[in-house]
Amino acid sequence: MAVPERVLNERLVEFGTTIFAEMSALALSTGAINLGQGFPDTDGPREVADAAVAAIRAGHNQYPPGLGIADLRLAVAEHQKRFYGMHFDPDAEVLITAGATEAIAAVMLSLLEPGDEVVLFEPYYDSHIAGIAMAGAERRLVTLRPPDYRFDPDELAAAIGPCTRMIVVNSPHNPTGKVFDREELELIAELCREHDLLAVTDEVYEHLAYDGEHIPMATLPGMRERTISVSSGGKTFSFTGWKIGWVCAMPELRDAVTTAKQFLTFVNGAPFQHAMAVGLRLGDDYFDGLRNSMRARRDQLSDGLSAAGFEVYRPAGTYFVTADVRPLGFDDGMALCRKLPELCGVVAVPNVVFYDNEREGRHLVRFAFCKRPEVLDEAVERLAKLGAGS
Repeated sequence: MAVPERVLNERLVEFGTTIFAEMSALALSTGAINLGQGFPDTDGPREVADAAVAAIRAGHNQYPPGLGIADLRLAVAEHQKRFYGMHFDPDAEVLITAGATEAIAAVMLSLLEPGDEVVLFEPYYDSHIAGIAMAGAERRLVTLRPPDYRFDPDELAAAIGPCTRMIVVNSPHNPTGKVFDREELELIAELCREHDLLAVTDEVYEHLAYDGEHIPMATLPGMRERTISVSSGGKTFSFTGWKIGWVCAMPELRDAVTTAKQFLTFVNGAPFQHAMAVGLRLGDDYFDGLRNSMRARRDQLSDGLSAAGFEVYRPAGTYFVTADVRPLGFDDGMALCRKLPELCGVVAVPNVVFYDNEREGRHLVRFAFCKRPEVLDEAVERLAKLGAGS
């Protein structure tokens, strides 16, 4: 039976298999240490895991409410007030989603028309541009450049045109680890107000800012009514497989996103929603301990990469550190990542896949440090051999 000549729609042709799937498969096939995909190698808090088990045994295994269970929506609202002083109505302004990825897709599908333009920063997280493409919109990119990954204000202003509908801000930023500071956020907010734009903020690493402060865009003057805030519990609680995320926004925006979300997964993760409510109410000692632990691992891997000969751009947040491979005699990060398991038994991700302007990211590689310290020690020891052989 012949397959039709045209299968995948044109909007998705550029995406195909993600680099994360390719590199994780390479790690599995070679036995290399996987510092490519950003998932921890240990489980999160025992009390959160126990709450999931208890919810399953208590019979919370059928469809939850479409907006998410009431207690988790309340816990999200409590979290926003506790950490940022923001007040959200858990019944009218909070939506529970299948992770931040579904939330971003639902935002794009519900708020964009074909031909709309979305301004975002490159390197970008791939699901952001996929959501834009699925909505039939176009992306307009502003480049963040090392070592500090600040953007050019003139370049940002020039990216906004008559068809611009929204600006996407991912802070702390994947893959660079940049934490946008108040001056940068206020500049973005000013442009949103001036051009009547929406702001979509991906804040999944909000509790993993090591240098500087995570400032939600919605806290800035005039931004509460035009910001759709997206986050999730996967990175904060090290349960990435549960896929529990949320959207916080004004009722009109929350309801619009719900319209699309209900036809994606409809609902998901009933027992995990109960458990995530427990996680969001953990004490400050948990959140401080998580940040301090990950900061130490950031330094451990960054120092090891520097010793191996990479030029390292130490991240201010997230799970990831970016390194320039040129001091080791390489100029192609993609080619190096495909050879790295053979050369020293480590897997990383080439940053070039996060750029439209490939020249900007060709020589950069991203390593994940959300692993046990002993795993990072072994990875650093192996990477040192790479430097020694250069």
